[in-house]
Amino acid sequence: MTAYKTIQWIDGAVRLLDQRLLPHQIVYVDFLDCLSLSQAIREMVIRGAPAIGAAAGYGIALAAAHSHKTDVNALRKELYDAADILRTSRPTAYDLFNAIDRLLERVNDPSLCTIQAIQAATLEEAHAIANTNIQINRQMGLNALPLIPDKAKIIHHCNTGSLATVDYGTALGAVRTAYENGKQVHVYVDETRPRLQGARLTSWELRQLDIPHTVIVDSASGYFMRTVGIDLCLVGCDRIAANGDTANKIGTYNLALVAFAHGVPFYVVGPTSTIDMSIFTGDEIKIEERPGEEITHIGEYQITPDGTQVANPAFDVTPARYITAIITERGITRPPFVKNLYEMMSS
Repeated sequence: MTAYKTIQWIDGAVRLLDQRLLPHQIVYVDFLDCLSLSQAIREMVIRGAPAIGAAAGYGIALAAAHSHKTDVNALRKELYDAADILRTSRPTAYDLFNAIDRLLERVNDPSLCTIQAIQAATLEEAHAIANTNIQINRQMGLNALPLIPDKAKIIHHCNTGSLATVDYGTALGAVRTAYENGKQVHVYVDETRPRLQGARLTSWELRQLDIPHTVIVDSASGYFMRTVGIDLCLVGCDRIAANGDTANKIGTYNLALVAFAHGVPFYVVGPTSTIDMSIFTGDEIKIEERPGEEITHIGEYQITPDGTQVANPAFDVTPARYITAIITERGITRPPFVKNLYEMMSS
């Protein structure tokens, strides 16, 4: 297990590691109500699709634990309202919606006929989501192991380690697994503008693990593929459409195009909970638009002229044709994704 904890349930509170303050400060914040937890997700106190999913599950449990309702049906209504609040916090990450749906399905169990039973059931389900996330991440790392050669040079975008999950990580978890299995890896870490999750968070995590790495600007990937010889790209995902189109942190699409041009394998690592079989292509994925200040400012310092017009999509969609394979806890899926994702999800 990792020494630091992204998310924990402690005595009726959800405790989050405030990722906005890393790498300079390690600060944990406790949340006692669903509304403030939803705001924490929106403000990226916690981020990363799997971690957001776990937070949403605990958000429902939090609402149940602190409810003053005395009627079971009134409590169920309150939890549906809490779910609506949580759904609005980050619209792209599919894990969030999966977790909420799981909790509400449990809430609707007719055998839960007391307030205490619903409170216990929601917390149990939230714990199950969190614990399963850790197991899935470890399995994805093992599944990815044959794809990572010894002495591999890897480009990684954004942050997909323990900070983005409950523990271990997805794409960065695969790097960690390779390193722990004796492979000599070197990670080229995209800084990942505008919030610098790579420079701030991924480099911090890799330092904790003693994994060799170099931070590069997002636009330098082509240079390093041509001059250093990158072996593979590993990225996470927030939502995967049925045809394999993948939404991930803004800049992923650019990286995939550069990898394709240089013949570098481009792997997406993510749990099956991120695969949305209800949408056929990435055109149907809602892309979150974030505040312009994330671009116009670095910290408190403004870098643009006053009144500059800004567009700040948090994610882009990489078309499936640029993806070499998708690595999940169920195995490695390759093109044609339309056929193979359907078979995997139906099994």
